[in-house]
Amino acid sequence: MTHNQTISFLTRRFREIGIRPMTRHGQNFLIDANLQQLLVNRANLDFKDVVLEVGTGTGSLTLLLADRVTAVVSVEIDRHLHELARDELEDCHNVYLLQYDVLASKNRIESRVMEAVQRTVVEKQARHWKLVANLPFNVATPLISNLLLVDDAPRSMTVTIQRELADRIVAKPSTKDYGALSVWIQSQCTAEIVRQLPPSVFWPRPKVESAIIHIERDDHRRDAIPDRRYWHDFARALFFHRRKYLRTVLQSAFKRRLTKEEVGQVIQQCHVVPTVRGEQLSLEQVFTLCEAFRLRVPEWSL
Repeated sequence: MTHNQTISFLTRRFREIGIRPMTRHGQNFLIDANLQQLLVNRANLDFKDVVLEVGTGTGSLTLLLADRVTAVVSVEIDRHLHELARDELEDCHNVYLLQYDVLASKNRIESRVMEAVQRTVVEKQARHWKLVANLPFNVATPLISNLLLVDDAPRSMTVTIQRELADRIVAKPSTKDYGALSVWIQSQCTAEIVRQLPPSVFWPRPKVESAIIHIERDDHRRDAIPDRRYWHDFARALFFHRRKYLRTVLQSAFKRRLTKEEVGQVIQQCHVVPTVRGEQLSLEQVFTLCEAFRLRVPEWSL
């Protein structure tokens, strides 16, 4: 059972139920069937996987996923689209549809979504769970970032997102896109941009370019991080004021815990020049700084 998510199909179905795409929910539907297939293929799925899809939409991608895996847990914030997808997917017995906002807040994933994924993994005796989605633009950054804070993080994330965000994820030091998100994801995963996408492959057309990105969890890298929450908050603090010197940024971050002299001592101990900016530091240098400060201030957070 399949349907092509074309402009004519979308406009007809939306007209039938009396709705329009909602900008505030980031509703831009991928209408190129070949790109949908590319997204699914790059996710490297098999029948021992459970997939989390965020943004069920009309169920077009959900159908492709359901043919490849043991189960799909698909979450949709929009009640009307949830009902539309439920009609389209009524014969798919390995698809579980949820109607929630996937984010409880910008810093936390909705617990009922994670519980549904974990319950399905256990019930289906799945080997891995993976995120595969045409992500609504407004949830992409917090969702990807917060999923890596979960102990049982997804084995991989293969998603369409804004190209600007994809560029930030794979960015290298001393480039304009390099920042906290680059450091956070690259410290735990490998990431590659699979394909850049023009606005014309979506309906309605967004004002920006998009990209398919594949992010693969690296357990060796994750296991090397003693405290992921601390590392997450340290990376954010380091890049919070991008144009300020490292010494100034860290003095501000630890101002209630360490004196200026103590901050300077930690930086010197790490053999880092105090007048560089965070964007000039390698991932290894940022991690070394983080661990040195964690030894001094174990319970710090933003």
